[in-house]
Amino acid sequence: MQIEKYNVPVPRYTSYPTVPYWQTEKPEEANWKLAVSRALQNENAISLYIHLPFCESLCTYCGCNKRITKNHGVEHPYIQAVLKEWSMYKALFPVRPLIKEIHLGGGTPTFFSPESLTTLIEGILADVDVAEEHEFSFEAHPSSTTEAHLSALAKLGFNRLSIGVQDYDEEILAIINRHQTSEQVENVVTWARAYGYDSINFDLIFGLPLQTKAHIRRTMSEVARLMPERIAFYSYAHVPWISPSQRAYSEADLPKGKTKRALYEYGRQLLEASGYYEIGMDHFALAKDDLFLSWKGGRLHRNFMGYTPHYSQLSIALGASSISDSWDMYIQNEKKIETYQDIVNSGHFPIIKGHELSEEDQYVRGHILRLMCQNETSWENHPIMDEVLPRLEELEADGLIKVSPNHLQVLPEGRPFIRNICKAFDQRFWAKQPKKQVFSQAI
Repeated sequence: MQIEKYNVPVPRYTSYPTVPYWQTEKPEEANWKLAVSRALQNENAISLYIHLPFCESLCTYCGCNKRITKNHGVEHPYIQAVLKEWSMYKALFPVRPLIKEIHLGGGTPTFFSPESLTTLIEGILADVDVAEEHEFSFEAHPSSTTEAHLSALAKLGFNRLSIGVQDYDEEILAIINRHQTSEQVENVVTWARAYGYDSINFDLIFGLPLQTKAHIRRTMSEVARLMPERIAFYSYAHVPWISPSQRAYSEADLPKGKTKRALYEYGRQLLEASGYYEIGMDHFALAKDDLFLSWKGGRLHRNFMGYTPHYSQLSIALGASSISDSWDMYIQNEKKIETYQDIVNSGHFPIIKGHELSEEDQYVRGHILRLMCQNETSWENHPIMDEVLPRLEELEADGLIKVSPNHLQVLPEGRPFIRNICKAFDQRFWAKQPKKQVFSQAI
């Protein structure tokens, strides 16, 4: 009953406010510069995300910003633009920055040659400090990641990678137009361990077209054999109005509602039997991994890159379409690659939209972050709680949460509906509910 009741369109809360509720006017570049400088004065540590948007083929399930091309001549001008953008940031910094995290996302970062990635990272790391306990990671497509990629990035301090596995079944991979083999996945794992990567993540998806428990069982048996340190077990988000490529298969082929959730629960059981612990939303880790240790220690953080053991007030995102965060302000870069490059090369930050968070926004953001990371939150007396508490009553009556004076605890039955629980705090959503579907389903 609860799945039908709560399986409604709801934000994923990678940010608060969520992007559809950002301010309509583009923030002034001068305001973003001040926000960056202010954040770095509070803490000189930075998390850095670099968006590398090129792919050689289109995975039809993907909702990311990407450019499909086999022309590798795009590598050099794009990298030079990213380094130019970074140089503009470094000119703003009031102190020498300390890099705690770098994540190369896509697109397909391993579309770029090892030589191009070396040029990029050497340029990023010039005239900065690197934290001793840093986490440098990249997204690896099994069919394009070579031993040379892993060797080159290991020499530059990379110690973690996330392999896009999604599913092991050949029929499902064919439907979503993802060309890779189980041997390629194993090769990447073997090379990564040989070169000293201490944390390997598998990205897996439940709810793909034609997917059944038998497919989940096969995938989890491969996980148990290779034992990556982390698992991201994502719900397939069917948003064809955003990603038209998802219309390449029939919606009738998609598991839905209880059937879809059963795939996750079965996968969770198999992962836990193999020694993984469920962390946050859709994530798992072994007890030796930093993600598990930060969760146990109450230090788990979540940003646009996902869950991380490291909190940084300032997360700078480079490249087309990427989103930066100073805690009190978001900005998103121009999405079109050529326009992004032109703006950066003209000496300006390529901002197309953003949001300056009010005090209330920051208050709500803190609650949503704690719910997403620790499944609980507490509060002192605050005016918005007079509006939030009535929204929690039905969730509590349905056995999803326990509310006590100034505290909310998400119960095990409520974890599948964490996004619905966060929505109770979402003042902007309730003030102006969307008239058309802009978010994916909760399940």
